[in-house]
Amino acid sequence: MTTLLYTHPDCLQHDTGFGHPECSARLTAILNVLKTSPFAALEWRDAPLAADEQLTRIHSPAHVERVFARIPRHGHYAIDGDTIVSPQSGEAARRAAGAVCAAVDAILNGEANNAFCAIRPPGHHAEPHQAMGFCLFNNAAIGAAHARLVGGLERVAVIDFDVHHGNGTQAAFEHNPGYLYISTHQAHIYPGTGRRDECGVGNIVNIPLIANSGAADLRHVWQQDIEPALRQFQPQLILISAGFDAHYLDPLAELNFNEDDYAWLTRQILAVAQDCCEGQVVSILEGGYNLPALAASVAAHVKALMEAHRAAQRSLIKGILERQKAKRNA
Repeated sequence: MTTLLYTHPDCLQHDTGFGHPECSARLTAILNVLKTSPFAALEWRDAPLAADEQLTRIHSPAHVERVFARIPRHGHYAIDGDTIVSPQSGEAARRAAGAVCAAVDAILNGEANNAFCAIRPPGHHAEPHQAMGFCLFNNAAIGAAHARLVGGLERVAVIDFDVHHGNGTQAAFEHNPGYLYISTHQAHIYPGTGRRDECGVGNIVNIPLIANSGAADLRHVWQQDIEPALRQFQPQLILISAGFDAHYLDPLAELNFNEDDYAWLTRQILAVAQDCCEGQVVSILEGGYNLPALAASVAAHVKALMEAHRAAQRSLIKGILERQKAKRNA
């Protein structure tokens, strides 16, 4: 077993127009770095197309129909000022959601401990009835619903470290205690949600950070807010909405994380996952708009996923050897 990587060329064909920050070059930069020798052990898998049945576990049928009705035959169509679609956007959006559902299936079936979904369009702003913020369908929420309704899990957590609050994921989860949503994000920027007093039914943990917050702030909120909430919830699967736009070089916000911070946070999440759910984690690409910073941050994140897998393998082998030794000495 190894870390799985789900992606598909269709995700590169989602054309948002000249100058749009959520462009195919983002995914190209990520895939180029993941093709280098340090990541040779990744198992690449094609993302399947999500079925309507999977999309409508989170989104209304009217929303799904409306999104596909707006896909143009030629050129571009603006769903809103930020959310642009082109002729191949529908297939890309199905691949993005399908990747997460396939990754969830693979992890729950024991094919790997963790997976990274290198997909676009992103998803965490898409609400049950509305596309917005570059997002058509909420990939992480769809994957979480798939884990509960198909995988039979009772408790699924989504941790979102994108610099923008995942209003769509919160809207999908806030009335259902089977989900836990934890978000770190910059305060007072798009989409304007994510206050600490937005708690759902006790299953929403929002951690707004003031501009220029950095490594020390991240470590503080991990110890004070994130880890305690996770351990209290005892998730059976953790999904990560992995946005890398809190990087200090990113043009769309003003937090001061770097790739070492993303590696550290990933390791902390994986350590809790090891205790709560046998290390089962699915990570899903969200934002990140400075290409070199995005590629370096994803590399650090995926390296941490791969290291956790190798550590789990070593622990498994050690346990087998110890049991064999005890048997011989009995």
